[in-house]
Amino acid sequence: MTDTSQIAPREKAEILAQALPYIRKFHGKTIVVKYGGNAMTDPELQADFAEDVVLLKLVGMNPVVVHGGGPQIEQALNRLGKKGEFIQGMRVTDAETMEVVEWVLAGEVQQDIVGFIHKAGGQAVGLTGRDGGLIRARKLRMVDNKDPNKEHDVGQVGDIVEIHPGVVRALLEDNFIPVVSPIGFGEENESYNINADVVASKLATTLKAEKLVLLTNTPGVLDKTGKLLTDLTAREIDALFADGTISGGMLPKISGALDAARSGVNSVHIIDGRVPHSMLLEILTEQAYGTMIRSS
Repeated sequence: MTDTSQIAPREKAEILAQALPYIRKFHGKTIVVKYGGNAMTDPELQADFAEDVVLLKLVGMNPVVVHGGGPQIEQALNRLGKKGEFIQGMRVTDAETMEVVEWVLAGEVQQDIVGFIHKAGGQAVGLTGRDGGLIRARKLRMVDNKDPNKEHDVGQVGDIVEIHPGVVRALLEDNFIPVVSPIGFGEENESYNINADVVASKLATTLKAEKLVLLTNTPGVLDKTGKLLTDLTAREIDALFADGTISGGMLPKISGALDAARSGVNSVHIIDGRVPHSMLLEILTEQAYGTMIRSS
């Protein structure tokens, strides 16, 4: 817990009062949060994140957490003597790797998050794509970046076919915080590893969320000089794609964010999960602590 003993009572009251318009504006609204990066591996940041999620729930918002777990999967594979392989930034997921992905994401990582939320005073329930038929998927067809006639086989990596959010809505109505692992299932009940940013974006769209918040290891979207771009439209992002400003690991994140913004999510925020309580700062204050993407 952050030490606030040096802040005068009047200043504390003013800080709380400044949050009131935002609490009123977003009361009853759904906020989908993609939880990843350092915020997932630093114990203090884990506690901060859980407190933020619980606070949002207690003031009347409906947070839904979708988590990643790349570093934890890599550690588990290393313990088994298996080296991770990537093609165009996507983890190649053979049957053995998929087993590891499932027990790491739906077991270790998910239950850690649920535990931190409970410790912070909330009630969370862990879900995978199988629960309630939440995420139906198929094998991802990965086209080569340079040769559109060539495809890469990345194994059990999934592309979302559809999302059935009934189980998430039921949990929200019963005052639980859903924590979703990005694992989908196919027609033959096979498992698929899906990019967590994509799952969060699709889920936000399906739930008609007010906001999609993506926690990352960067301050947000940066221009070519390294300056933070705090407010972007879909058209401006298209230009950043075209000139190569947005590239590498930010591509799937921004693409998913853009799809969500264009599909009815009112605002998408890409924020630095390394900053304590960055999510609260972005949602409940006027100061921009990351990049906000608007549909127009």
